[in-house]
Amino acid sequence: MAQFIYTMNRVGKVVPPKRHILKNISLSFFPGAKIGVLGLNGAGKSTLLRIMAGIDTEIEGEARPQPGIKIGYLPQEPKLEPEQTVREAVEEAVGEVKRAMARLDEVYAAYADPDADFDKLAREQGELEAIIQAQGGHNMENQLERAADALRLPAWDAKIKHLSGGERRRVALCRLLLEKPDMLLLDEPTNHLDAESVAWLERFLHDYEGTVVAITHDRYFLDNVAGWILELDRGEGIPWEGNYSSWLEQKDARLAQEASSEAARRKSIEKELEWVRQNPKGRQAKSKARMARFEELNTNDYQKRNETNELFIPPGPRLGDKVVEVANLRKSYGDRVLIDDLSFAIPKGAIVGIIGPNGAGKSTLFRMMSGQEQPDSGSITLGETVVLASVDQFRDSMDDKKTVFEEVADGQDILRIGNYEFPSRAYIGRFNFKGSDQQKRVGELSGGERGRLHLAKLLQTGGNVLLLDEPTNDLDIETLRALENALLEFPGCAMVISHDRWFLDRIATHILDYQDEGKIEFFEGNFTEYEEWKKKTYGAEAIQPHRAKYKRIAK
Repeated sequence: MAQFIYTMNRVGKVVPPKRHILKNISLSFFPGAKIGVLGLNGAGKSTLLRIMAGIDTEIEGEARPQPGIKIGYLPQEPKLEPEQTVREAVEEAVGEVKRAMARLDEVYAAYADPDADFDKLAREQGELEAIIQAQGGHNMENQLERAADALRLPAWDAKIKHLSGGERRRVALCRLLLEKPDMLLLDEPTNHLDAESVAWLERFLHDYEGTVVAITHDRYFLDNVAGWILELDRGEGIPWEGNYSSWLEQKDARLAQEASSEAARRKSIEKELEWVRQNPKGRQAKSKARMARFEELNTNDYQKRNETNELFIPPGPRLGDKVVEVANLRKSYGDRVLIDDLSFAIPKGAIVGIIGPNGAGKSTLFRMMSGQEQPDSGSITLGETVVLASVDQFRDSMDDKKTVFEEVADGQDILRIGNYEFPSRAYIGRFNFKGSDQQKRVGELSGGERGRLHLAKLLQTGGNVLLLDEPTNDLDIETLRALENALLEFPGCAMVISHDRWFLDRIATHILDYQDEGKIEFFEGNFTEYEEWKKKTYGAEAIQPHRAKYKRIAK
């Protein structure tokens, strides 16, 4: 194979109104390299992948793969045939093998003809068997089932047109991985995957023989799989040989040499670096230390100091000793049991990470806590001082015609949040909307920018118990890091639905895990501690992803 599988020479891209989103990028990609792409929202990461996939050809310079290289591309919104079943869509990946196996059956049958050209049949048989052998055709059914289980695909006979956006993405990803191209281009492959499926994908891509270029905010993937980091910064592509942790070290050193305007960003990076450098026991102690210093977090002086952080969650009223108590909770939809006899109590200062497959009932718990839905039986009791603040995963409730400032401040120069008053523009600025960015129309924002605006708008309620439903979706790593730091300094409690393992390891003091058939485990510790406990208690199979099993209501 050639030394480089793909070459970019002085590539540039201009987007309206005459903005150079990519400038003069020259890169060569090694066969088998694993590359993670980083950059702020709007930095041009998806544009770079579209160029490499050959979809966006209106560029400056040249971008080309080596002749004969097969490229596979997963966009954020993949296109699938709506009338197909899940199985039909996935089997497109193994179409060549299926055709070879069908033709091989015909060749075997042709040997029975006394007038057959046996030499010709033998040659064709050899060619067909080589195709089948090279792609593991005799093990095809097992490959399909394992991949479908690992990515928690819907039932094989489900129609694509009836699937959610997340389910379609999982089908498209499964099909692409089974195609085994020479080069995989993946735009946010972990979106809509739960933590166990993300861990499986991480192992799969680590062992993958081809080249992988992935845009992802999953920092364990970037740490454990990526051998290179490509950072897009102000239009330029800056390659770094090493994983995420080593990139973070050099980024900290680079920011130290830049202007003082980067001070807040550097402070945020330094906090994450401090966590990265700790051994696992030190990391566990960190989450326990948060609980121990809860009273300090509540002081006015501390919150004023905290206002220098990059992202700020305004504090609500002071929490009493009783926060949330759930007793013998049961909830079903139709004949499916989502929650079966759940009991737990959240202590003061806790941050509870909620994990489990899509559709398991995680958001349903939030709706019951906020009174939007009622349990079938059992109870949820909130402490007298509790004020809930909810951030759901749906960001289409915002008005695309309004500016960022109008959407959050609604014409007010001063926002009163809990016991604090904030100048509206300063508050919005704390969610990284600076200066003229506050005059952008909501409809012009990227997915990550909408996520930040959604947080800024809904956190105004000044709650002391936060219910965050997939807050990490579409956020760039800079904003994720800032959100982690803000949650760690928040003088209240939080319950966070997320599949981001790094995020859960940094912030979670407890884990609530939705398992099969309505069973839910409540555990004190972060995600990695929970996985270790689960493996030790139930065996290695317990942490392998599989299609969700639902308990049926007895007739």
